[in-house]
Amino acid sequence: MKSKAELNTPTDRHYTKEHIWVKKDGDALVAGISDFAQDQLGDIVYVDIAQSDGHLNAGDEFGSVESVKSVNSLFMPVAGTIAAVNENLADAPEGVNASCYDTGWIIRIKPDNMADADALLSASEYVGTLD
Repeated sequence: MKSKAELNTPTDRHYTKEHIWVKKDGDALVAGISDFAQDQLGDIVYVDIAQSDGHLNAGDEFGSVESVKSVNSLFMPVAGTIAAVNENLADAPEGVNASCYDTGWIIRIKPDNMADADALLSASEYVGTLD
């Protein structure tokens, strides 16, 4: 496992204590799991996103990530609707391990309020929560 100093934690996005990152992309947010989360999980073998066309609140479960070690729930970082799912992960879930901040993104969110993303943890605040 990586030390805090070895973790890749880009400063151009915000994070939740549940290890979800978000990055603004136009009028949407792209979201995935952090380098810390994918490192702790180990080899990811399945990404399951709940099929919901409805509204989800911040903290609602929107899916799960399964690794050779465990299955972990994924929680909405902000209130909104899921606008898109990374379909590439259906056939290649290991993409989350390979590039959790780029090609391994998990969902796009149409947030109720874009400013909610700014209220999440900064990269340095997030790293400070990791113990």
